[in-house]
Amino acid sequence: MCGITGWVDWETDLRTRERTVRAMTETLACRGPDADGVWLSKYAALGHRRLSVIDLDGGVQPLRDLPLPRAVLSYNGELYNYREVRAELRSLGHEFRTASDTEVVLRAHVQWGDQAPRRFNGIFAYALWDTRREELLLVRDHLGIKPLYWHAHRSGVLFGSEPKAVLANPLFRPELDAEGIAELFALPAAPTAGHGLFRGLHEVRPGTVVTVGRSVTQQSSYWALESQPHTDDPATTRETVRALLADSVERQLLSDVPLCTLLSGGVDSSAITALAASARERAGQGKVTSFSVDFPGSAERTPDAWRTTLDAPYVQAAAEHIGTRHTSVVVPDDDMLAARDAVLRARDRPGWGEMDASLHLLFREVRRHSTVALSGEAADEIFGGYPYFHDAQALAADTFPWLHGRTTPAALLRPEVRAEVRPDEYTAEAYRRSLAEVPRLDGETGPDRRLREVFHLALTRWLPPLLDRVDRVSMSVGLEVRVPFCDHRLVEYLWNVPWDLKSPGGRSKGLLRDAVRDLLPPQVTDRPKSGYPSTPAVRYSEVLTARAHELLADPQAPVFDLVDRDVVRRALAEGRPLPSPRTAPNPIGGLDHLIQVDEWLRAYRVGLR
Repeated sequence: MCGITGWVDWETDLRTRERTVRAMTETLACRGPDADGVWLSKYAALGHRRLSVIDLDGGVQPLRDLPLPRAVLSYNGELYNYREVRAELRSLGHEFRTASDTEVVLRAHVQWGDQAPRRFNGIFAYALWDTRREELLLVRDHLGIKPLYWHAHRSGVLFGSEPKAVLANPLFRPELDAEGIAELFALPAAPTAGHGLFRGLHEVRPGTVVTVGRSVTQQSSYWALESQPHTDDPATTRETVRALLADSVERQLLSDVPLCTLLSGGVDSSAITALAASARERAGQGKVTSFSVDFPGSAERTPDAWRTTLDAPYVQAAAEHIGTRHTSVVVPDDDMLAARDAVLRARDRPGWGEMDASLHLLFREVRRHSTVALSGEAADEIFGGYPYFHDAQALAADTFPWLHGRTTPAALLRPEVRAEVRPDEYTAEAYRRSLAEVPRLDGETGPDRRLREVFHLALTRWLPPLLDRVDRVSMSVGLEVRVPFCDHRLVEYLWNVPWDLKSPGGRSKGLLRDAVRDLLPPQVTDRPKSGYPSTPAVRYSEVLTARAHELLADPQAPVFDLVDRDVVRRALAEGRPLPSPRTAPNPIGGLDHLIQVDEWLRAYRVGLR
């Protein structure tokens, strides 16, 4: 993967702003440690940091269409079907100077304009400057796997793979307004699509092209889910799911650098690992390398609704059955405490605390051996594996189902801040807007209609922050994580599969389990859903509690410009957990969030409006 950034300005000669553009580009060095490049013109400047994965010598960027530069591209991603698209472009008369997928993207736009993304299968976020039309295109992949942010200033736009690139330009000031406060405290687990948290910062939405011209900036969708009747019988449905998933995995094994899988012992990651092993065996290649995460004392953890079983026994069973070269990465709590600042800098916002820190340490160890990793992320969203899919009360609630019965960190806001932000109204309006986007199926009623709504909410509100977390934390150590379950062809197919086929006999993710049953040992295939593990370490909690007391004693702590100090003080005195941003049970999640918000406000010098 890579990092991209740039600047369009109709009133400034950007050829004189190279230092600023390079500063923006340098903030993304962790995303692209192998090379960098900058392209400057009067009205547009593009920057690029490269992580070399395909065509190690030929994929230098920003890439120009030569000999006449009709377009210039700064690209972050992998096209898994780039060979097919390249063959089609060659048949239309295009000649290629490199073997990279970057050049395929560039020439596809020269040939098909803004319709080019419709032909792509992959993960990508890129910026293309059309030199003839003096127009910028910002494009993001179908599911939003690769991030891309933009900010409209008085005479143009700034953009970057991460907010830190935009923040490096003096035209942008880090500020938090009422909307941003609501996103941070009322909707931290599933933020509004396209909202960049900072005032005036936006994300390019998944499946969307943002076109920036002199007089207008507009957004258009090149891909969206479409609802239609599902006519395949159960056997055909299972076979189709298996074929689509196997093809997705095989395509995503394409790499000129070492590749591995992330294996948690659940059916999702185990299926990906098994399919990868089968594909490598057919190709005459060696065993798959796999990695998992664990913690000292994890065997003492008490199961709950989200983490029903320990990973280790299932990881061992899957690795032995598939025949991988497996490593379990054990993460001590002291290492997690030390990783907190790195994770905050990686995400540019308060995140999920110890879960982010442990993921960072896992990815850091994986990166010592591999540059690319395949993950089982997104299976729960497309097959309906989360508890809220099976909770009648959550499904009936007039809100996001994962918020049913929960208290969010918005409960901590100071009364005057709460009156301005109106978090309950903000959440209700966000829910209403989200439901309005659901593509309906004529004649669909009752539970099927509601479950279609919940699947759409999961794909458009729940999944994006999970993908963002994986991307930002992995790229902070220069690791590219691929997600075969997010192949848009598989998502399109499953979108219209009825619930009784996705969950036959009431079995959670029964369709997936049946589709891969021959690949895995029974105990792994039938293992109940168990979420990403949390640390059982007492020391981590003790350190956070001590830091919270230090904040309470600090009259200048910026978090208390937003949060009611007395509410926090009483909760700590009574031993009550603070409301957590995460849906999964976590007694220290709220404490982690409070401290992270304070650290973020200080480190990023965030102004409040």
